Amino acid sequence: MKIWLVLLLGGTLTYLTRASSIFLFGVWDIPSWAKRLLKYVPPAILSALIVPELFMQSGKVFISLGNVRLLAGIVATLTAILTKNTLWTILSGIACMAIFNMLL
Repeated sequence: MKIWLVLLLGGTLTYLTRASSIFLFGVWDIPSWAKRLLKYVPPAILSALIVPELFMQSGKVFISLGNVRLLAGIVATLTAILTKNTLWTILSGIACMAIFNMLL
């Protein structure tokens, strides 16, 4: 029963925090400087999630040709720059991870 209570409270709090920002932005006019700043939030969060996965292994910085995550990340980044297609970027990263894991 406790786990259901935790899930229910966590879901409710998540919903309320997101709904409150949507409601407030619908009621109040956001200053133009804040709108400009908010455009940088998704790339910043994505970078904060991805960079440690690419450069860290076992709690230490690991930059070498043996780091398959870094190699696949480089290929995925190049694919994203060249194609500007999210699906191709994800597929190229997954394919490179699989190939590099078999080879190395």
